Amino acid sequence: MSEAIILRPATIEDAEILLDWRNDAETRRVSHKTSEVTIDEHAIWLSKILGNANRRLLVAEKGGVSVGALRADLSDGVWELSWTVAPKARGRGIAKRMVTLLAAEISGPIRAEIKACNTASARIAEYAGMVLNKEVEGILHFSRAALK
Repeated sequence: MSEAIILRPATIEDAEILLDWRNDAETRRVSHKTSEVTIDEHAIWLSKILGNANRRLLVAEKGGVSVGALRADLSDGVWELSWTVAPKARGRGIAKRMVTLLAAEISGPIRAEIKACNTASARIAEYAGMVLNKEVEGILHFSRAALK
């Protein structure tokens, strides 16, 4: 059996690793915003997100090592999920496990918007219980109703 993934709230101490993962070439390729983020832009973004009750930023750990990040943004009663896996941890099913964990923690409706070229994340959204509703301008729109 593989080692458990745990999710913990991100802190300011995670700033460097989160920025490294965000600026990774593959992460940028499948992100809505593909440009590199500066350290100053990242610091402002991180301080805003950590202080916002309608946003959750989590770090996934496996064996005490940070392996990915997830974000859940609440808007109009729906949590929008996004995620990334550390470049060195890709291809091991980590995203599938961490997104499923987060989705199970949220009883309300969830959604994700994924670039059509990001087939791995599309499969992850489906595995976590979301269904594809539509594709608009190269963006796949997934959702799951509130849990009963």
